[in-house]
Amino acid sequence: MTPHFLILAGGEGNRLGGVRKAALRLDGVTLLERVAARLRVDKETVLVSTGPSPAYPISFGIALPDLDNRLGGPLAGIVAAVHHLRARAEADARLVTVAVDTPFLPEDYISRLLAELDSGVPAAYAAWDGNAYPTNAAWRLDALQDLPEQVANGVAPNSPKTLLAQLGGVAVDWSGTQASDPFTNLNTLADLVDLARRARVSSN
Repeated sequence: MTPHFLILAGGEGNRLGGVRKAALRLDGVTLLERVAARLRVDKETVLVSTGPSPAYPISFGIALPDLDNRLGGPLAGIVAAVHHLRARAEADARLVTVAVDTPFLPEDYISRLLAELDSGVPAAYAAWDGNAYPTNAAWRLDALQDLPEQVANGVAPNSPKTLLAQLGGVAVDWSGTQASDPFTNLNTLADLVDLARRARVSSN
């Protein structure tokens, strides 16, 4: 079964002066392009969460603005993806999510997360040396089917972390195979400098 992929790219980068993270460039390549390349899948089939409407333009994939509700943040992107896929995907389909500001995904990111789902758990998320990354995760779509209705009724969890806890999601830790954190994300200008340096080193 081919999984579906969602890049969570709706962040407005408020701590970065309001610059959208997806459009930031590392060594001349946008974060959105870098993450899509790391997934090694057909980019045109990738779902891209673009945040509140109106959605900003993207150069590939299927743009998914947040649904018309009060929910915000990365969970809103997951809800929009579930709403989109319910009528288009098999009930037992898998959804792999990745934050747009984690451009150094390990090569076995998809396979290790999906292996956990194959073992029967409803969700699995990335971790490194005890640090959890709940936006970088894999989900059984049937475990999320009611999520849009939960949001509409005001009973939904308020974050991917809470949703994972509610579902009993398991951590998949890469610290045993990765010397540095492959899920390091971008929240400050110092983070941007560090990621840019890492991109230059990895391209040499």
